[in-house]
Amino acid sequence: MRKKASLKDIATQVGVSTALVSYVLNNQDEEKRVGKEIAVKIREVASALNYTPNQIARSLKTRKTNTIGIVVADINYRYTSGVTKAIEAACQKFDYTVIYGSSGESAAKFERLVNLLVDRQVDGLILVPVEGAAPAIERLKRQDIPFVLIDRILPDVNANIIAVDNAATAYQCATQLIKYGSKRIGFISYRSGLLNLADRKNGYLTALAAAGLEADAALIKAIADPAGMGAKGFGEQVRGAMDELLALAAPCDSIFFATDTLAVEGLRYINALNIRVPERLGIVSFDDSEAFELFYCPITHGVQPLEEIGRVAVDSLLDVMKHPKTRRKILLETEFKVGRSCGEGLEVAGGTI
Repeated sequence: MRKKASLKDIATQVGVSTALVSYVLNNQDEEKRVGKEIAVKIREVASALNYTPNQIARSLKTRKTNTIGIVVADINYRYTSGVTKAIEAACQKFDYTVIYGSSGESAAKFERLVNLLVDRQVDGLILVPVEGAAPAIERLKRQDIPFVLIDRILPDVNANIIAVDNAATAYQCATQLIKYGSKRIGFISYRSGLLNLADRKNGYLTALAAAGLEADAALIKAIADPAGMGAKGFGEQVRGAMDELLALAAPCDSIFFATDTLAVEGLRYINALNIRVPERLGIVSFDDSEAFELFYCPITHGVQPLEEIGRVAVDSLLDVMKHPKTRRKILLETEFKVGRSCGEGLEVAGGTI
């Protein structure tokens, strides 16, 4: 087996010290004022010798592993794949490797994954918290482990958070339905203590109040989170909530789905019932979904800036790693994509609304 090239081999061939080679290969050549020609020569020789750094030795010396751990709620979720792809791209620019884990909405698994990543000595963590994750997060704070939370906000947890303005986006969603004539707007969300979903509900209620519409509790439905219940159980809950909204003495004339997963399941049921959108039922979704493009009526919905969330999460984590006492809550703006599902462009007597 061919002997692996070392720093000494490179130094001998170039005619410089091993310290100088180390500075260049650790991208410290400008900081250490290494001549440009020498730096170029060192990199050329390192490449010719197929030199690869000893990561264990480097970690022991620098106390860094150049790895970032990510714990998400569901690796198969569209939001997750979009954000993690952006995180990985941003990390690559700074020479960081990413290690993933999926909690499956379990607080116990979330804690196990966080502990595992800490034991692996990752340099920092990007976390999508679950309900019940506060103790694990508070422990990270006591251990001075750099981390940022994304997507979800936990009550009473003071940490670095990257999320969207859920209340403002939900307000815009509900207002769009109201603008095109909806007066009995059903709202379907999850039963959850997470503030991002509470903010979506508050945005919906604020829009009703601003339009002088009654906030009827019968129009608000919350189902259990789909984690662990299976697709069949989840579908049954969504259909049950919709049946209740449509069976009211004064039934809903539109439905605001708090997430894209709820909206997709709801559209599937709407098709089964042969309900026309938006003629019979207006629809709006907080999140985006590829399925919306396949529905016969373009769905009006909010669009979270997944690439920006990932990029800002990495920038914020790197900042926290340099300045451990940093505490910031960053709320990003969403895009609002107008379709026809709220009644936009619907032909009515006397013209178009």
